[in-house]
Amino acid sequence: MSARILVTEDEGIVAADIEDRLTTLGYTVTAVCSNGKDAIAKVDETMPDLVMMDIMIKGDMDGIQTATEIRSRHDIPVIFLTAYSDDSTFNRAKITEPFGYILKPFEERELKTNIEIALYKHRMEKEREKLMKELKEALATVKVLKGLLPICAECKKIRDEDSGHWNKFEDYIRDRSEAEFTHGVCPSCAERMLDTYMKDRGKSL
Repeated sequence: MSARILVTEDEGIVAADIEDRLTTLGYTVTAVCSNGKDAIAKVDETMPDLVMMDIMIKGDMDGIQTATEIRSRHDIPVIFLTAYSDDSTFNRAKITEPFGYILKPFEERELKTNIEIALYKHRMEKEREKLMKELKEALATVKVLKGLLPICAECKKIRDEDSGHWNKFEDYIRDRSEAEFTHGVCPSCAERMLDTYMKDRGKSL
């Protein structure tokens, strides 16, 4: 499935050229806008995968202000297109955390490379966010025992700090974690049990 791209460019000839290039490269252009207000409305309406934004556009908002508004509304990557390479413009643009910054005039290969890197980076960020969310949810279900546990030296029961009752070790741990228990006999205990059994068997004989 081809990426869906919205273009914001106020020079008609340049806008048509960008649209043609994107179409030739296999992308779908959802809309071409000439000002920030229309760009924001079209992003809300079409929810593209990426926005290509000229910095100097018509209207009350320039491309940087428009990109800031779009990023505040939606998690959509923005690539700036501009003929301006001065430090002031660049420093304003980078605050919006763009996924690309292309200087005009540009080559088709440069356009495609920036788009593919932006889409890949955004996809990786989404996957990382998803993994972090799943990890947090998993950690939220893990219960950790802390502090001193009052255990009977004879029967090994544990006193519940809330009720004061003495509970089986397995029950206490099971109530406070996701642990389950299987019962077996360790080698040392097995040897001791066998020794006791043989002694008892000898007495009975």
